[in-house]
Amino acid sequence: MTTTLDYLNHASADEFVALLSGIYEHSPWIPQSAEAQRPFATLAALKLALQGVVSSAAESAQLALILAHPELAGKAAIAGELTKESSEEQAQAGLSHCSPEEFNRLHQLNADYKTKFGFPFIVAVKGPDGLGYTRSAIISIFSRRIKNQRDYELAECLRQISRIAELRLNDLLGHCLQFGNRIMACSETLAAWSDEENALTCAYMTAAHQKTAAQLALWMREAGMQVTIDAVGNVVGRYLSDVANAKTLMTGSHYDTVCNGGKYDGREGILLPIAIVKHLHERGEKLPFHFEIIGFAEEEGVRFKSTFLGSNAIIGQFDLALLDKCDADGVTMREALTAAGHDVTAIPAIARNPADILGFVEVHIEQGPVLLGRDLPVGIVTSIAGSCRYLVELTGVASHAGTTPMTMRKDAGAAAAEIILYIEERCAQSPSLVGTVGQLQVPNGSVNVIPGVCKFSMDIRAADDATRDAAVADILQRIQAICQRRNIEFSLNKVIAAAAAPCASWLMQQLAAATARAGVPVLELPSGAGHDAMALAKICDVAMLFTRCGNGGISHNPLESMTADDAEVSAQILLDFLRNFKAKE
Repeated sequence: MTTTLDYLNHASADEFVALLSGIYEHSPWIPQSAEAQRPFATLAALKLALQGVVSSAAESAQLALILAHPELAGKAAIAGELTKESSEEQAQAGLSHCSPEEFNRLHQLNADYKTKFGFPFIVAVKGPDGLGYTRSAIISIFSRRIKNQRDYELAECLRQISRIAELRLNDLLGHCLQFGNRIMACSETLAAWSDEENALTCAYMTAAHQKTAAQLALWMREAGMQVTIDAVGNVVGRYLSDVANAKTLMTGSHYDTVCNGGKYDGREGILLPIAIVKHLHERGEKLPFHFEIIGFAEEEGVRFKSTFLGSNAIIGQFDLALLDKCDADGVTMREALTAAGHDVTAIPAIARNPADILGFVEVHIEQGPVLLGRDLPVGIVTSIAGSCRYLVELTGVASHAGTTPMTMRKDAGAAAAEIILYIEERCAQSPSLVGTVGQLQVPNGSVNVIPGVCKFSMDIRAADDATRDAAVADILQRIQAICQRRNIEFSLNKVIAAAAAPCASWLMQQLAAATARAGVPVLELPSGAGHDAMALAKICDVAMLFTRCGNGGISHNPLESMTADDAEVSAQILLDFLRNFKAKE
């Protein structure tokens, strides 16, 4: 008989602990501590309760939990002393069939890791999608993580143990994901199409970009949607309501990527609602409003250095002058669109009528570590940070590094260093405020020449415009003071000034209610990254649901990660939100 959540909720305390004894390796104290929190309304609530016991435990107990786990392909595996669960997991990853070279490498990594950290390396070998890492992938993860600091690895081992426990609990309860596996599989399909080998780069109107659009359109049609690809390349699917004069609730995200980016940035927000619509369509279930999913063609600005092309067209603010911008090969945007079969004269007609729109809700991977640090699968965005970006050029005097006294130098590089340190100091003064110098160069610099010119970028963001603008004012004032004291000339070129986009409270409240019904604590957090919802906020109310990002929260990177189970939670929350949606009065 398959154990059910209801059975666990009504079992005796001893039976509850016994049934969950294999979830956490040799650690019955975890289900013992969680047992008092019964009944659990959802499986997600049970998982979070167990994780909460681990997170709140003393470090000594956490270390004991980690030490209870065997090394990968280690002595316990060779001696056949693994638990049934560990044995099956390591076998599924092929660790019982290592080549001599792989075994020796793992043996050395185990020894080096244990020496450095004092505990064994832990990884959920079934991976984010539950299908399992390859041996080579495990060795790669091992080689990368051994370079981390101890505190980070302690936390990461506990996170990996939680992932192992989550998968074991799924197996125990016979839990099959409705949406998560499909979202992950579709992400893998799209990730195979790239502008460059051995990396995921999907820039505007390239062959990979057009192939991705065609695939999204196909999936939308299969899900029961009316589909078009508009004049800027947005893939638009509409799941029509049977209600007369129904308005439209919109969702979506972008399908282009940065250079060498991740699989889920943007794309989760398209694939997840497609999976939901497919589910609704198969059930013959309609919504009392039209539901529109938009795969925005361009958000990142990689090819033509112009961001939000897709969403700006939807809101009627596409700048037609951009059509004459050239890429690195001298191809204009107009030429690229025409070659892909698009009619640029039809772009103005893409604009939506705000009166027809109920709102816009975007699902997106967090691209940061907040949810990861809170052990939560999802969060509700309060505001999308506005940004000010500048290109700064400092001009001093290039002179001999050996013969110019320190007190007589006009060193543009030293001035830049002082400015950068102040940016770091100033932007640490508010929780939502961040400042980044992502580009820094000394043109024609030489090891024996004092920098005469230094150029750098400056990106200042905050959840509200007042906080950001106050920081920018202080930084610009400090740049002037530093340059005056150092006899340096400076020029400032403001590249972008984007207003923050607060999320609508009435939409946030409905997302929060759906999150609570899923058994997940409601966490509100700002978004430091820009999203298509920022553009849509100019014509309608918006909200965002974040999905937890793995690997330390890294994004815009091949290491970007999420799990099928977290995608499942996000999908269930969005589905519940749609079924219970109430329009703004």
